Amino acid sequence: MVRSPGSRSKRAVTLSDVARIAGVSLSTASKALNGRDEVAPATRQRVIETARELSFTPSQVARSLLAGRTGTVGLLTSDLEGRFVIPILMGAEDAFGAGEVNVFLCDARGDGIREQYHLKALLNRRVDGIIVVGRQTDARPSLGHDLPVPVVYAYAPSEDPTDPSITPDNEAGGRLAVEHLISCGRSRIAHITGDPSYAAAQDRARGALGALADAGLELVGDVMFSDWSERWGRDAAAMLMERHPDIDGIVCGSDQIARGALDTLRDLGRSVPEDVAVVGFDNWEVLATNARPELTSIDANLQELGRAAALQIFDAIAGREVGSGTRRLPVRLVIRGSTIARR
Repeated sequence: MVRSPGSRSKRAVTLSDVARIAGVSLSTASKALNGRDEVAPATRQRVIETARELSFTPSQVARSLLAGRTGTVGLLTSDLEGRFVIPILMGAEDAFGAGEVNVFLCDARGDGIREQYHLKALLNRRVDGIIVVGRQTDARPSLGHDLPVPVVYAYAPSEDPTDPSITPDNEAGGRLAVEHLISCGRSRIAHITGDPSYAAAQDRARGALGALADAGLELVGDVMFSDWSERWGRDAAAMLMERHPDIDGIVCGSDQIARGALDTLRDLGRSVPEDVAVVGFDNWEVLATNARPELTSIDANLQELGRAAALQIFDAIAGREVGSGTRRLPVRLVIRGSTIARR
């Protein structure tokens, strides 16, 4: 019996159809359509062309992988201010596909009892997976391995090395900031950062010191630890300029600290970037783009981190091995006027 075009169109094209016709695995097809780097360009193009011919769009990846499921994922966070969880959520929703998967956002407010309450509520809703987002990159307690759904830890890795975790590479970020200042001709570089009990502060400082050592340079003074605040940035910059007036570059552990440093340099009549170049961290655009001058900053790629966490949830739902341990995602340098003068 010959099937008519009309009857053929009744069955929705699935990701499995795309993978089979393109001659690749289901995992490779998913990665190709979601822009993952692990796929060879020729393979990616073949998968995309096959999807186009079959009228299959990337947003259908979620539908095909979640067939027979509830189509819901929980996002359990301790980020009270939403500074980190919001871009991570946006990245996850991009990967899930608009309207394909519902995300339940629960804020535990850093309270263990509240977290257990939200966890139980998510499981009662029969979510297909859970993404746990921390408010800092310090390792956090695991939710355990007796849960009926896959769990991925984002931003704050799990203390359990057998859990899958994704976090920004803060050490590489500190290195990238120093390498950029050196490329701008700076050699008298200082480092102002936040609370020394934070893993992010230690990792960023380690990366900065490593880059200086590789270039045959030494940090001016000691790493200056304190608060993640503009006030600390102002005070620390004032102390630095009094003790080391020949400084020509400052790496700051956050954009807030960098904004404070810019204020002090301007008050002291030091031109940025002509006299002193300044790099921040986090690329918090509302701060970076409204600074005077606009602030060069290290971006932690939080949307990509959320996207990667969502894809790991997909892999686990599809029964594929997602691995274990902490994966550190690359960060990127966003160059603005605080390091490169306008021509």
